[in-house]
Amino acid sequence: MRPETCAQIEIKGEALLGDPAGALYWPREDILIVSDLHFEKGSSFAAKGQMLPPYDTRATLKALAAAIEVHAPARVIALGDSFHDTDAGARIAQEDMEVIQRLAKLCDWIWITGNHDEILPTGIGGRVTDEFSMGSLRFRHEPSSEDGEGEICGHLHPCAIVRTRSRRLRRRCFVGDGRRLILPAFGAFTGGLDIADEAYDNLFEGSPTAWVLGKERVYTIPSHRLVGVV
Repeated sequence: MRPETCAQIEIKGEALLGDPAGALYWPREDILIVSDLHFEKGSSFAAKGQMLPPYDTRATLKALAAAIEVHAPARVIALGDSFHDTDAGARIAQEDMEVIQRLAKLCDWIWITGNHDEILPTGIGGRVTDEFSMGSLRFRHEPSSEDGEGEICGHLHPCAIVRTRSRRLRRRCFVGDGRRLILPAFGAFTGGLDIADEAYDNLFEGSPTAWVLGKERVYTIPSHRLVGVV
């Protein structure tokens, strides 16, 4: 991946790279971070009568494998809600489970639990924890109610509405203020919550920056170009 396709993001003095797939790479520690994979979301909806194409897990795994191939990390951290619910392990295709197991063997793999997957399927490889810290950074699923210093999290599926000369564009994004960073959802069937929503109130000091995902690169968008963000 060409460096110019990634966004330079600094959190708590650490230089991070946001890539167009929605993954975050920490070069100094050789760590790749993804959030909200939501494996088997499609089959969960189908079980409730809302028939969605049953290919979301496979599409997410393909994108995840591509990100791992690009960055070749020593460690992967999945920031929670990797599985859409606690029964996902019973519904997932064996072929997809085998891909997860193979990926987890490539490096030191850390699964952080989320509100959707407090209990993860057995046999997925890696190790499971509620939270993980390294250096000045702390990795967890939901933003904490604390000051957020050095916090890398997910859960909110951030997206931004960007004002251009001729139209408005809605795109997934990283959002942060130099203290805390919230990652976009990585899963194929995951939606997005506008960063102007009240759920983000009090999470940032002043107006945050959005690093918006484009097809081939990530764009750094100042707050004055974001609809609804003040």
